[in-house]
Amino acid sequence: MAEKYAVRNLSLCTKDCLCLYVCPTGATDTENSVIDVKKCLGCGACAEACPSHAISMMPKRLPPQQEKDENVVEMLDRLIRSKTVSEKIASEMPGILSAAVERSNRLMAEDLCREAGYMLPQSRQTKAFLEHIREYPDIPKDVVEMLLETIKFHE
Repeated sequence: MAEKYAVRNLSLCTKDCLCLYVCPTGATDTENSVIDVKKCLGCGACAEACPSHAISMMPKRLPPQQEKDENVVEMLDRLIRSKTVSEKIASEMPGILSAAVERSNRLMAEDLCREAGYMLPQSRQTKAFLEHIREYPDIPKDVVEMLLETIKFHE
């Protein structure tokens, strides 16, 4: 069994569907735009054939997150919140510049989230976040519980 599987970035997918023709198992079904991980052999043929580069290969086992001092994580959290506030302010500005400033702040916030460990599904920050939101009124508790049970978190 391969150590990787294919994933599709829907925002890049142009539905040229060459992946359908080269996938030996039919895992790249575009009907629902999701690649079936259970069928995927990890051969990478779909990623090589995709003209829009919307398919990439993802390792099945992710490395542990680099350790960070709590002060660093706290500062990253503060920076994330400031970028989110800046993004909201930019979205209220008139003109074309607001879209650029809004997008720039969103990208910086995403980088900060990634650096703080919130975008790594196996990180303890993700676990803490899931535990925190499971009591929110509009969050499906069963889905959050399933994620908490399924993801192999690095402690």
